[in-house]
Amino acid sequence: MKTQYTLIEATKAHLPTIHNMAQVTFRHTYREMLSPAQIDYMMEWMYSLPNLEKQLQEGHHYYIAMRGDVPCGYVSVQYEGDTPEGKALFHLHKIYVMPTEQGMGLGRILFEQAVCFARNNAAGKPIAIELNMNRDNPALHFYQHMGLKILRSGDFPIGNGYYMNDYILGYQEP
Repeated sequence: MKTQYTLIEATKAHLPTIHNMAQVTFRHTYREMLSPAQIDYMMEWMYSLPNLEKQLQEGHHYYIAMRGDVPCGYVSVQYEGDTPEGKALFHLHKIYVMPTEQGMGLGRILFEQAVCFARNNAAGKPIAIELNMNRDNPALHFYQHMGLKILRSGDFPIGNGYYMNDYILGYQEP
């Protein structure tokens, strides 16, 4: 039997839920790629409650996947403007699934929600979605299966002497 999830758009009231899930998902994802000190730094930078609130104010749209009353994962997407080709460009900032829910199709559901959000907010234009992903992240295969391609790579300073060593993945509709 397939697991049933409900997606809810997050409001300020849901930010503690996202924060708490990130304590598990982000640390689990990067435990073998980043130092504990960098993980702590990035957790404060991206997932402190004031920074999550600031993200909402800046146009990040979070969706939380629920199984009953249990939060299981989240995705964040933001409109960034139009590409030179006239496509509506969105950035998929975050997509994380609780370790206990991995392998059940939730990643696909969250990605499809990001695509749906982009289509619904593209003012009738074709969409493009970009995502930064650590080059050592084994989730690359998942994203390629979802239709994303590596567009470029870069080393992006994030402060405190740390870098994000990322691929920029892209998804485009004609």
